[in-house]
Amino acid sequence: MRANRTSLILASLLILSIVALVGCASGGAARLSTVGNPVPPGDAEAYGGAAASAAPSAANAPGGEQPNPDQVGQLVDDAKIVRTGTVELQVADVTVALTAARDGIRAMGGYIGASQTQSFDDSPIATVTYRIPVDRWEDALDLLRGLTGNGGKVVAENTNAVEVTGAVVDLEARIKNLRSSEAALQGISSRATRVSDVLEVESQLTNVRGQIEQLTAQLKQLNDQASYATMTASFSTPVVAVQAAAERWEPARVVDEATASLVDILQSLTTAGIWFAIVWLPVLLVLGGITGLVVLILRRLGVIRIGRRPGDVAPAA
Repeated sequence: MRANRTSLILASLLILSIVALVGCASGGAARLSTVGNPVPPGDAEAYGGAAASAAPSAANAPGGEQPNPDQVGQLVDDAKIVRTGTVELQVADVTVALTAARDGIRAMGGYIGASQTQSFDDSPIATVTYRIPVDRWEDALDLLRGLTGNGGKVVAENTNAVEVTGAVVDLEARIKNLRSSEAALQGISSRATRVSDVLEVESQLTNVRGQIEQLTAQLKQLNDQASYATMTASFSTPVVAVQAAAERWEPARVVDEATASLVDILQSLTTAGIWFAIVWLPVLLVLGGITGLVVLILRRLGVIRIGRRPGDVAPAA
């Protein structure tokens, strides 16, 4: 019994070490390389996975044989690429363009992921997110560009491509390791006899299964993004400068603003008159009376004399 318990404990410690190593590996973020950028030599396994390891083995084949071009093309075709983009279009009729875009994308095997329509100055503006099969990406771009018609144009266009092959390979390897750990834990659980050992193994199984579910969801999302590209397109009608100027000028609004200005001026003048009649006029009258009284007193005292002085010479005729 002691030997069985010792072997069980050793096996549990081995499984815990494997789970810890897998957890440490899951903590590192998978690095993505933009399509077209060179991959550093030391990171070939992280970015290329099985595809990167297959290329050196083909180059080092016995007899110095060169790799088969078909194999190289197959490696390129197996690359997982996430494509996204935005395009802003001006079309003659938004409704007609939306219908044509919807039918064209559906014919390519895509679908509408989200849509939003609003009206600005009686002009409809629509924003639609399309999910397009990655192999029909260029066809979808040509379709959307062709919806501008006469008088329309492509206002802005932006596309992006990111390779996620390394991330997919890394997730698949981590899931495979976790499933091996799960099988080993299940075997230990079947041989455990003590309740404490069973509970400990079940706890580790729950942790491993949770990691498997999390990584599986990430892998599914990456595969979905690599299978269906995302394109967000906005549709609007072109606005003519003369029409926009005519729409901005409203005679009724101008008359209303002019009337309001006239009323403000009259109100200001009336307010000033009321202040002058009630406040400043009495003050001026009082000051004038006081000034006249002072002058009269000074004249009585002889301080101020009005008229010609005795020594003054009369002006010549």
